[in-house]
Amino acid sequence: MSYYPPNQPPYGGYAQQGPPQGPPSGPPPQGYHQPPYPTQQYGAPPQGHYPPPPQGHYPPQQGHYPPPQQGHYGAPPQGSPYGAPSPQPPAGYHAPSPQPPYGQAPHGYAPPQNQPPPGGPGFPQGPPPVGYGAPPPGGAFPPQAVPSTPSLGYIPGQVAPGEFRPQAEQLRKAMKGFGTDEKALIAVLARLDPLQMAAVRDAYSKHLGRDLYKDVKSETGGYFGDGLLAVVEGPLMHDVESVHLAIDGAGTKEWLLNDILLGRSNADMNAIRTAYEMRYKRSLSKDVENDLSFKTSDLFATVIRAARHEESMPINPQVIEADVRSLQGKKNITETCAIFARASNAELRAISQTFQSRYNTSLEKHIEKEYSGHMEDALLVMLRSATDPAMRDAILLDECMRGMGTKDERLVIRVVRVHWDRNHKEMVKRAYQHRFGKNLVDRVRGETSGDYGRLMVALLE
Repeated sequence: MSYYPPNQPPYGGYAQQGPPQGPPSGPPPQGYHQPPYPTQQYGAPPQGHYPPPPQGHYPPQQGHYPPPQQGHYGAPPQGSPYGAPSPQPPAGYHAPSPQPPYGQAPHGYAPPQNQPPPGGPGFPQGPPPVGYGAPPPGGAFPPQAVPSTPSLGYIPGQVAPGEFRPQAEQLRKAMKGFGTDEKALIAVLARLDPLQMAAVRDAYSKHLGRDLYKDVKSETGGYFGDGLLAVVEGPLMHDVESVHLAIDGAGTKEWLLNDILLGRSNADMNAIRTAYEMRYKRSLSKDVENDLSFKTSDLFATVIRAARHEESMPINPQVIEADVRSLQGKKNITETCAIFARASNAELRAISQTFQSRYNTSLEKHIEKEYSGHMEDALLVMLRSATDPAMRDAILLDECMRGMGTKDERLVIRVVRVHWDRNHKEMVKRAYQHRFGKNLVDRVRGETSGDYGRLMVALLE
Protein backbone atom coordinates (compact mmCIF):
# COMPACT_ATOMS: atom_id res chain seq x y z
CA MET A 1 0.00 0.00 0.00
CA SER A 2 1.55 3.29 -1.01
CA TYR A 3 1.31 6.48 0.96
CA TYR A 4 2.33 10.02 0.63
CA PRO A 5 0.08 12.87 1.70
CA PRO A 6 -1.08 15.36 -0.94
CA ASN A 7 0.44 18.78 -1.32
CA GLN A 8 -1.01 21.31 1.08
CA PRO A 9 0.28 24.63 2.39
CA PRO A 10 3.31 23.75 4.52
CA TYR A 11 3.40 24.10 8.28
CA GLY A 12 -0.20 24.88 8.93
CA GLY A 13 -0.64 27.03 5.82
CA TYR A 14 1.43 30.10 6.56
CA ALA A 15 0.28 32.74 4.12
CA GLN A 16 2.71 34.10 1.58
CA GLN A 17 3.23 37.73 2.50
CA GLY A 18 5.67 38.70 -0.22
CA PRO A 19 8.58 37.36 -2.21
CA PRO A 20 11.76 36.39 -0.39
CA GLN A 21 14.16 39.23 0.13
CA GLY A 22 17.73 39.22 -1.13
CA PRO A 23 20.78 39.06 1.13
CA PRO A 24 20.70 41.66 3.89
CA SER A 25 22.89 44.70 3.63
CA GLY A 26 25.33 45.80 6.29
CA PRO A 27 27.89 43.82 8.26
CA PRO A 28 27.80 40.01 8.22
CA PRO A 29 26.36 38.07 11.14
CA GLN A 30 28.58 37.74 14.16
CA GLY A 31 28.59 34.05 14.94
CA TYR A 32 25.56 32.86 16.84
CA HIS A 33 25.46 35.53 19.47
CA GLN A 34 22.66 37.43 17.82
CA PRO A 35 19.93 36.54 15.34
CA PRO A 36 21.98 35.97 12.19
CA TYR A 37 19.83 38.13 9.94
CA PRO A 38 17.32 40.96 10.26
CA THR A 39 14.01 39.43 11.18
CA GLN A 40 11.02 39.86 8.90
CA GLN A 41 7.82 37.90 8.74
CA TYR A 42 7.25 35.85 5.65
CA GLY A 43 5.12 32.92 4.84
CA ALA A 44 6.52 29.60 3.80
CA PRO A 45 8.16 29.58 0.38
CA PRO A 46 5.70 28.64 -2.36
CA GLN A 47 5.70 25.07 -3.54
CA GLY A 48 6.74 24.30 -7.10
CA HIS A 49 4.15 23.51 -9.73
CA TYR A 50 5.77 20.24 -10.65
CA PRO A 51 3.65 17.34 -9.38
CA PRO A 52 5.49 14.95 -7.07
CA PRO A 53 6.65 11.73 -8.69
CA PRO A 54 5.15 8.40 -7.62
CA GLN A 55 5.95 7.34 -4.08
CA GLY A 56 7.63 4.23 -2.75
CA HIS A 57 5.45 1.77 -0.89
CA TYR A 58 5.85 2.12 2.85
CA PRO A 59 3.16 0.40 4.90
CA PRO A 60 1.11 3.05 6.71
CA GLN A 61 1.14 3.11 10.48
CA GLN A 62 -1.94 3.22 12.62
CA GLY A 63 -3.64 6.42 13.59
CA HIS A 64 -3.56 9.91 12.11
CA TYR A 65 -0.55 11.79 10.85
CA PRO A 66 0.56 15.38 11.18
CA PRO A 67 -0.38 17.63 8.26
CA PRO A 68 1.99 17.36 5.32
CA GLN A 69 4.71 19.95 5.28
CA GLN A 70 7.32 21.07 2.83
CA GLY A 71 10.81 19.98 3.78
CA HIS A 72 14.26 20.35 2.32
CA TYR A 73 14.49 16.82 1.09
CA GLY A 74 12.66 17.33 -2.17
CA ALA A 75 9.77 15.43 -3.66
CA PRO A 76 8.70 12.02 -2.42
CA PRO A 77 10.57 9.10 -4.00
CA GLN A 78 9.55 7.12 -6.98
CA GLY A 79 9.86 3.37 -6.92
CA SER A 80 8.41 -0.01 -6.10
CA PRO A 81 8.12 -2.00 -2.89
CA TYR A 82 11.57 -2.75 -1.58
CA GLY A 83 13.06 -5.89 -2.99
CA ALA A 84 11.20 -5.61 -6.32
CA PRO A 85 12.77 -4.00 -9.39
CA SER A 86 11.75 -0.47 -10.18
CA PRO A 87 9.17 -0.18 -12.94
CA GLN A 88 10.33 0.78 -16.40
CA PRO A 89 9.89 4.52 -16.92
CA PRO A 90 7.11 5.64 -19.22
CA ALA A 91 8.00 5.93 -22.87
CA GLY A 92 9.35 9.33 -23.78
CA TYR A 93 10.15 10.34 -20.19
CA HIS A 94 7.64 13.12 -20.26
CA ALA A 95 7.64 15.23 -17.14
CA PRO A 96 5.47 13.35 -14.65
CA SER A 97 2.40 15.53 -14.91
CA PRO A 98 -0.14 12.78 -14.10
CA GLN A 99 -1.20 12.40 -10.51
CA PRO A 100 1.00 9.94 -8.63
CA PRO A 101 -0.51 6.56 -7.74
CA TYR A 102 -1.12 7.24 -4.10
CA GLY A 103 -3.00 4.03 -3.50
CA GLN A 104 -5.08 4.07 -0.35
CA ALA A 105 -4.15 7.06 1.72
CA PRO A 106 -4.48 7.32 5.51
CA HIS A 107 -7.62 8.80 6.98
CA GLY A 108 -8.07 12.47 6.26
CA TYR A 109 -5.93 12.63 3.12
CA ALA A 110 -6.84 12.64 -0.54
CA PRO A 111 -4.59 13.04 -3.58
CA PRO A 112 -4.34 16.59 -4.93
CA GLN A 113 -6.72 17.20 -7.79
CA ASN A 114 -5.14 20.18 -9.48
CA GLN A 115 -1.74 21.77 -9.59
CA PRO A 116 -1.66 25.57 -9.99
CA PRO A 117 0.15 26.81 -13.09
CA PRO A 118 3.37 28.80 -12.82
CA GLY A 119 2.63 32.31 -11.70
CA GLY A 120 -0.72 31.33 -10.21
CA PRO A 121 -1.82 31.52 -6.58
CA GLY A 122 0.98 30.80 -4.18
CA PHE A 123 3.72 31.50 -6.74
CA PRO A 124 5.92 34.58 -6.95
CA GLN A 125 5.10 36.96 -9.79
CA GLY A 126 7.71 38.34 -12.14
CA PRO A 127 11.35 37.29 -12.28
CA PRO A 128 12.77 35.13 -9.48
CA PRO A 129 14.19 37.03 -6.50
CA VAL A 130 17.85 37.92 -6.44
CA GLY A 131 19.96 36.59 -3.61
CA TYR A 132 19.14 33.55 -1.54
CA GLY A 133 17.56 30.86 -3.65
CA ALA A 134 17.98 32.79 -6.90
CA PRO A 135 19.65 31.11 -9.87
CA PRO A 136 23.40 31.63 -10.11
CA PRO A 137 24.77 34.34 -12.40
CA GLY A 138 25.04 33.51 -16.07
CA GLY A 139 21.61 31.97 -16.56
CA ALA A 140 22.51 28.40 -15.60
CA PHE A 141 18.91 27.24 -15.74
CA PRO A 142 17.49 25.91 -19.03
CA PRO A 143 14.91 28.22 -20.65
CA GLN A 144 11.95 25.99 -19.73
CA ALA A 145 12.99 25.49 -16.12
CA VAL A 146 11.28 27.23 -13.22
CA PRO A 147 13.81 27.89 -10.43
CA SER A 148 13.13 26.09 -7.19
CA THR A 149 12.33 28.01 -4.04
CA PRO A 150 14.34 27.66 -0.82
CA SER A 151 13.16 25.12 1.71
CA LEU A 152 11.61 26.10 5.00
CA GLY A 153 14.26 27.73 7.15
CA TYR A 154 16.54 28.69 4.25
CA ILE A 155 15.31 32.25 3.74
CA PRO A 156 17.11 34.52 6.24
CA GLY A 157 14.76 36.52 8.43
CA GLN A 158 11.75 34.31 7.74
CA VAL A 159 9.74 33.58 10.90
CA ALA A 160 6.40 32.02 11.69
CA PRO A 161 3.54 34.45 12.32
CA GLY A 162 2.03 34.54 15.78
CA GLU A 163 3.02 35.19 19.38
CA PHE A 164 6.03 33.23 20.63
CA ARG A 165 6.79 35.14 23.79
CA PRO A 166 5.35 32.35 26.01
CA GLN A 167 7.84 29.83 24.62
CA ALA A 168 10.67 32.32 25.06
CA GLU A 169 9.68 32.86 28.68
CA GLN A 170 9.45 29.11 29.30
CA LEU A 171 12.98 28.67 28.00
CA ARG A 172 14.30 31.52 30.16
CA LYS A 173 12.58 30.09 33.22
CA ALA A 174 14.18 26.70 32.55
CA MET A 175 17.66 28.26 32.62
CA LYS A 176 17.22 31.04 35.18
CA GLY A 177 18.68 30.79 38.65
CA PHE A 178 20.39 27.77 40.15
CA GLY A 179 20.32 24.66 37.99
CA THR A 180 18.73 23.97 34.63
CA ASP A 181 15.42 22.31 33.85
CA GLU A 182 16.59 20.10 30.97
CA LYS A 183 13.20 18.46 30.51
CA ALA A 184 11.58 21.87 30.00
CA LEU A 185 14.17 22.80 27.37
CA ILE A 186 13.44 19.57 25.51
CA ALA A 187 9.67 20.02 25.79
CA VAL A 188 9.78 23.47 24.17
CA LEU A 189 12.53 23.12 21.57
CA ALA A 190 11.76 19.65 20.23
CA ARG A 191 8.30 20.72 19.02
CA LEU A 192 9.34 23.71 16.90
CA ASP A 193 9.52 23.76 13.11
CA PRO A 194 12.19 25.95 11.42
CA LEU A 195 10.08 29.12 11.22
CA GLN A 196 8.76 28.70 14.76
CA MET A 197 12.32 28.25 16.05
CA ALA A 198 13.36 31.47 14.36
CA ALA A 199 10.34 33.25 15.87
CA VAL A 200 11.11 31.97 19.37
CA ARG A 201 14.72 33.07 19.13
CA ASP A 202 13.61 36.48 17.93
CA ALA A 203 11.09 36.80 20.77
CA TYR A 204 13.75 35.75 23.30
CA SER A 205 15.99 38.55 22.10
CA LYS A 206 13.35 41.26 21.80
CA HIS A 207 11.36 40.64 24.98
CA LEU A 208 14.05 39.31 27.30
CA GLY A 209 17.07 41.15 25.96
CA ARG A 210 19.15 37.98 25.89
CA ASP A 211 20.63 35.65 23.30
CA LEU A 212 19.04 32.21 23.35
CA TYR A 213 22.05 30.49 21.79
CA LYS A 214 24.44 31.91 24.36
CA ASP A 215 22.14 31.00 27.25
CA VAL A 216 21.67 27.41 26.06
CA LYS A 217 25.39 27.02 25.45
CA SER A 218 26.25 28.24 28.95
CA GLU A 219 23.66 26.01 30.64
CA THR A 220 24.18 22.71 28.79
CA GLY A 221 27.00 20.54 27.53
CA GLY A 222 28.00 17.32 25.85
CA TYR A 223 25.91 15.77 23.09
CA PHE A 224 22.78 17.06 24.80
CA GLY A 225 24.03 20.62 24.44
CA ASP A 226 25.14 19.99 20.85
CA GLY A 227 21.66 18.81 19.95
CA LEU A 228 19.91 21.77 21.55
CA LEU A 229 22.27 24.25 19.90
CA ALA A 230 21.72 22.62 16.50
CA VAL A 231 17.98 23.13 16.96
CA VAL A 232 18.40 26.74 18.09
CA GLU A 233 20.60 27.55 15.08
CA GLY A 234 17.97 26.43 12.60
CA PRO A 235 18.54 24.51 9.36
CA LEU A 236 20.46 27.11 7.35
CA MET A 237 22.98 28.28 9.92
CA HIS A 238 23.47 24.78 11.29
CA ASP A 239 24.31 23.64 7.76
CA VAL A 240 26.81 26.48 7.47
CA GLU A 241 28.48 25.60 10.75
CA SER A 242 28.46 21.91 9.90
CA VAL A 243 30.34 22.53 6.66
CA HIS A 244 32.89 24.60 8.55
CA LEU A 245 33.21 21.88 11.16
CA ALA A 246 33.79 19.31 8.40
CA ILE A 247 36.81 21.13 6.98
CA ASP A 248 38.18 22.98 10.01
CA GLY A 249 41.44 21.78 11.50
CA ALA A 250 43.32 18.60 10.69
CA GLY A 251 41.51 16.04 8.57
CA THR A 252 38.18 16.23 6.79
CA LYS A 253 34.82 14.85 7.82
CA GLU A 254 33.74 13.64 4.39
CA TRP A 255 30.52 12.14 5.77
CA LEU A 256 29.46 15.57 7.00
CA LEU A 257 30.15 17.26 3.66
CA ASN A 258 28.06 14.53 2.02
CA ASP A 259 25.19 15.04 4.46
CA ILE A 260 25.05 18.81 4.06
CA LEU A 261 25.99 19.53 0.46
CA LEU A 262 24.87 16.59 -1.69
CA GLY A 263 21.39 16.13 -3.13
CA ARG A 264 20.39 19.73 -2.43
CA SER A 265 18.24 21.96 -4.61
CA ASN A 266 19.86 24.91 -6.34
CA ALA A 267 17.91 27.28 -4.10
CA ASP A 268 19.14 25.69 -0.88
CA MET A 269 22.71 25.40 -2.15
CA ASN A 270 22.73 29.08 -3.07
CA ALA A 271 21.43 29.93 0.40
CA ILE A 272 24.13 27.82 2.09
CA ARG A 273 26.92 29.24 -0.06
CA THR A 274 25.84 32.85 0.47
CA ALA A 275 25.42 32.44 4.23
CA TYR A 276 28.79 30.68 4.53
CA GLU A 277 30.60 33.41 2.65
CA MET A 278 28.94 36.13 4.71
CA ARG A 279 29.79 34.31 7.92
CA TYR A 280 33.42 33.46 7.19
CA LYS A 281 34.41 35.95 4.46
CA ARG A 282 35.75 33.01 2.46
CA SER A 283 34.76 31.09 -0.65
CA LEU A 284 32.82 27.94 0.21
CA SER A 285 33.91 26.27 -3.01
CA LYS A 286 37.60 26.97 -2.46
CA ASP A 287 37.48 25.91 1.19
CA VAL A 288 35.85 22.59 0.33
CA GLU A 289 38.05 21.96 -2.72
CA ASN A 290 41.20 22.58 -0.71
CA ASP A 291 40.17 19.94 1.82
CA LEU A 292 39.40 17.22 -0.71
CA SER A 293 41.55 15.34 -3.18
CA PHE A 294 41.37 13.74 -6.60
CA LYS A 295 37.98 13.71 -8.34
CA THR A 296 35.87 14.28 -5.22
CA SER A 297 37.19 17.84 -5.22
CA ASP A 298 35.86 18.35 -8.76
CA LEU A 299 32.52 16.76 -7.84
CA PHE A 300 31.94 19.09 -4.91
CA ALA A 301 33.11 22.13 -6.87
CA THR A 302 30.43 21.38 -9.46
CA VAL A 303 27.79 20.71 -6.82
CA ILE A 304 28.49 23.97 -4.99
CA ARG A 305 27.99 25.96 -8.20
CA ALA A 306 24.28 25.07 -7.90
CA ALA A 307 23.68 24.49 -11.61
CA ARG A 308 21.56 21.36 -11.47
CA HIS A 309 18.68 20.98 -13.89
CA GLU A 310 15.53 22.10 -12.15
CA GLU A 311 12.74 19.66 -11.35
CA SER A 312 10.41 21.55 -13.70
CA MET A 313 12.64 20.85 -16.69
CA PRO A 314 11.13 18.26 -19.07
CA ILE A 315 13.10 15.03 -19.25
CA ASN A 316 14.84 14.35 -22.55
CA PRO A 317 14.82 10.61 -23.34
CA GLN A 318 17.84 10.89 -25.63
CA VAL A 319 19.88 12.49 -22.84
CA ILE A 320 18.78 9.80 -20.39
CA GLU A 321 19.82 7.04 -22.80
CA ALA A 322 23.20 8.68 -23.39
CA ASP A 323 23.80 9.09 -19.66
CA VAL A 324 22.93 5.45 -18.99
CA ARG A 325 25.38 4.28 -21.66
CA SER A 326 28.09 6.52 -20.22
CA LEU A 327 27.56 5.17 -16.71
CA GLN A 328 27.66 1.56 -17.86
CA GLY A 329 30.61 2.02 -20.21
CA LYS A 330 34.30 2.15 -19.42
CA LYS A 331 34.81 3.69 -16.01
CA ASN A 332 35.03 7.45 -16.40
CA ILE A 333 34.94 9.24 -13.07
CA THR A 334 34.82 12.70 -14.62
CA GLU A 335 31.79 11.89 -16.78
CA THR A 336 29.99 10.10 -13.93
CA CYS A 337 30.46 13.08 -11.63
CA ALA A 338 29.25 15.46 -14.34
CA ILE A 339 26.08 13.42 -14.88
CA PHE A 340 25.26 13.21 -11.17
CA ALA A 341 26.04 16.87 -10.49
CA ARG A 342 23.91 18.30 -13.30
CA ALA A 343 20.91 15.95 -13.22
CA SER A 344 17.71 16.85 -11.42
CA ASN A 345 16.18 14.34 -9.04
CA ALA A 346 13.63 13.43 -11.71
CA GLU A 347 16.41 12.78 -14.21
CA LEU A 348 18.37 10.66 -11.75
CA ARG A 349 15.26 8.58 -11.14
CA ALA A 350 14.82 8.10 -14.89
CA ILE A 351 18.50 7.17 -15.24
CA SER A 352 18.20 4.69 -12.39
CA GLN A 353 15.08 3.06 -13.81
CA THR A 354 16.50 2.82 -17.34
CA PHE A 355 19.76 1.38 -16.05
CA GLN A 356 17.83 -1.30 -14.14
CA SER A 357 15.67 -2.13 -17.14
CA ARG A 358 18.50 -2.23 -19.68
CA TYR A 359 21.17 -4.04 -17.68
CA ASN A 360 19.07 -6.02 -15.20
CA THR A 361 21.02 -4.64 -12.26
CA SER A 362 20.52 -1.57 -10.12
CA LEU A 363 22.55 1.57 -10.61
CA GLU A 364 23.24 1.52 -6.87
CA LYS A 365 24.90 -1.90 -7.11
CA HIS A 366 26.88 -0.73 -10.13
CA ILE A 367 28.23 2.23 -8.16
CA GLU A 368 29.17 -0.01 -5.25
CA LYS A 369 31.04 -2.29 -7.65
CA GLU A 370 32.87 0.38 -9.64
CA TYR A 371 33.73 2.93 -6.95
CA SER A 372 35.05 2.99 -3.41
CA GLY A 373 35.79 5.32 -0.52
CA HIS A 374 34.48 8.86 -0.48
CA MET A 375 33.50 8.82 -4.17
CA GLU A 376 31.28 5.78 -3.67
CA ASP A 377 29.64 7.29 -0.59
CA ALA A 378 29.04 10.62 -2.35
CA LEU A 379 27.46 9.10 -5.46
CA LEU A 380 25.20 6.86 -3.36
CA VAL A 381 23.99 9.81 -1.29
CA MET A 382 23.16 11.75 -4.47
CA LEU A 383 21.36 8.78 -6.03
CA ARG A 384 19.37 7.93 -2.89
CA SER A 385 18.43 11.59 -2.42
CA ALA A 386 16.62 11.34 -5.75
CA THR A 387 15.21 7.82 -5.62
CA ASP A 388 14.29 7.45 -1.95
CA PRO A 389 15.33 10.20 0.51
CA ALA A 390 13.54 8.50 3.39
CA MET A 391 15.53 5.31 2.92
CA ARG A 392 18.69 7.37 2.48
CA ASP A 393 18.23 8.88 5.92
CA ALA A 394 17.21 5.57 7.47
CA ILE A 395 20.50 4.06 6.26
CA LEU A 396 22.52 7.05 7.48
CA LEU A 397 20.92 6.85 10.92
CA ASP A 398 21.60 3.14 11.14
CA GLU A 399 25.26 3.76 10.28
CA CYS A 400 25.49 5.87 13.46
CA MET A 401 24.40 2.95 15.62
CA ARG A 402 25.91 -0.04 13.81
CA GLY A 403 28.73 -2.08 15.35
CA MET A 404 30.56 -1.35 18.58
CA GLY A 405 29.66 1.96 20.17
CA THR A 406 27.53 4.80 18.91
CA LYS A 407 28.78 7.56 16.62
CA ASP A 408 27.10 10.22 18.73
CA GLU A 409 28.25 13.27 16.78
CA ARG A 410 26.76 11.86 13.59
CA LEU A 411 23.60 10.77 15.35
CA VAL A 412 22.97 14.24 16.77
CA ILE A 413 23.42 16.00 13.44
CA ARG A 414 21.34 13.49 11.47
CA VAL A 415 18.48 13.33 13.96
CA VAL A 416 18.21 17.13 14.10
CA ARG A 417 18.22 17.38 10.29
CA VAL A 418 15.50 14.73 9.97
CA HIS A 419 13.31 16.32 12.62
CA TRP A 420 12.93 19.63 10.74
CA ASP A 421 10.49 18.08 8.27
CA ARG A 422 7.78 16.23 10.17
CA ASN A 423 6.27 14.39 7.25
CA HIS A 424 9.69 13.27 6.02
CA LYS A 425 10.50 12.13 9.55
CA GLU A 426 7.50 9.81 9.56
CA MET A 427 8.61 8.38 6.23
CA VAL A 428 12.13 7.81 7.58
CA LYS A 429 10.73 5.87 10.53
CA ARG A 430 8.72 3.66 8.19
CA ALA A 431 11.71 3.15 5.91
CA TYR A 432 13.85 2.18 8.90
CA GLN A 433 11.29 -0.36 10.06
CA HIS A 434 11.07 -1.75 6.54
CA ARG A 435 14.84 -2.01 5.98
CA PHE A 436 16.06 -3.05 9.42
CA GLY A 437 12.99 -4.61 11.02
CA LYS A 438 13.26 -2.35 14.05
CA ASN A 439 11.52 0.70 15.43
CA LEU A 440 13.80 3.70 14.93
CA VAL A 441 12.77 5.49 18.11
CA ASP A 442 13.31 2.36 20.19
CA ARG A 443 16.69 1.81 18.56
CA VAL A 444 17.82 5.36 19.33
CA ARG A 445 16.50 5.08 22.88
CA GLY A 446 18.61 1.95 23.38
CA GLU A 447 21.75 3.63 22.01
CA THR A 448 21.57 6.81 24.08
CA SER A 449 20.95 7.80 27.68
CA GLY A 450 20.21 10.68 30.02
CA ASP A 451 19.12 14.09 28.76
CA TYR A 452 20.91 13.42 25.48
CA GLY A 453 18.84 10.31 24.88
CA ARG A 454 15.62 12.03 25.88
CA LEU A 455 16.33 14.85 23.40
CA MET A 456 17.02 12.45 20.52
CA VAL A 457 13.82 10.52 21.19
CA ALA A 458 11.75 13.71 21.50
CA LEU A 459 13.07 15.00 18.18
CA LEU A 460 12.06 11.76 16.44
CA GLU A 461 8.65 11.33 18.05
